[in-house]
Amino acid sequence: MKQTHSIANETVDHARTREAWTLKRVLTNTYFLNAVSLIVFLLVWDYVAREHIFHDSLARPWDVVKQIVYLTNHKYAGTNLWGHIWASTRRVLIGFSIASVVAVPLGLFMALNTRVNAAVKPLFDLFKPMPPIAWVTIAVLWFGIGETSKVFIIVIGSFVPCLLNAYNGVRLVDPELYDVIRVLGGSRRDQIFHVCFPASFPAVFAGLQISLSVAWTCVLAAELTSSRTGLGFLIKRGMDTYKPTLVLGGMLLIAAAAWLTSQLVNILEKRLCPWKRHIENL
Repeated sequence: MKQTHSIANETVDHARTREAWTLKRVLTNTYFLNAVSLIVFLLVWDYVAREHIFHDSLARPWDVVKQIVYLTNHKYAGTNLWGHIWASTRRVLIGFSIASVVAVPLGLFMALNTRVNAAVKPLFDLFKPMPPIAWVTIAVLWFGIGETSKVFIIVIGSFVPCLLNAYNGVRLVDPELYDVIRVLGGSRRDQIFHVCFPASFPAVFAGLQISLSVAWTCVLAAELTSSRTGLGFLIKRGMDTYKPTLVLGGMLLIAAAAWLTSQLVNILEKRLCPWKRHIENL
């Protein structure tokens, strides 16, 4: 089967042909390499745990799996595993949504309007270097140990990457694209809606991906400090009761939840930015 793609004024032909399976092709296959890396990781993990290299502080993979299965069928601190997963996910989604709804438009306005930039940028540059974890104590003092303090920490952590990428996404748009719109008789509105926004959206979504990762880091810090539900709470209880299976299980579940939410952002990006170009086989 032959496919033809047009890029600018060039035409690129891609011919797909069925290739015979050879040993080299199998060994260099992406899925095969993914499987090998995971298997090697699990084998090394199991060996280190079995030989007690870290004494009894590292549980074997199968023991961690059994702990996770146990939590799905038994309540821990008043709820089962799904309740703890949803508690953390809900906090992340609320904080991340608030941060992105405020930070993305603000970053775009800062890049498009010099007065907005002059008013906001000094304050943003003042708070930008502060790590989100540093806000944990002040959040508890302001809002107590309830949900508000946890969401506040997530908002603070997610805000900076969203704003920075939106701001830089607009500023890094190729000026020649604006020239094309002007030559065609386009107005300032046309430049913004037909060039600026579409060209900056990939950078905006990159910022959303980073913000989402930071949000999961922040929810863990918040739940380790003061919480009765959530994956961070499970990790803290595992530390307090010296249960490596509970600690590692919580870590793996946070990684899985963060990956799933990241995939949702990827799907949204593909829907809203179908023009984003992917360069393959370089």
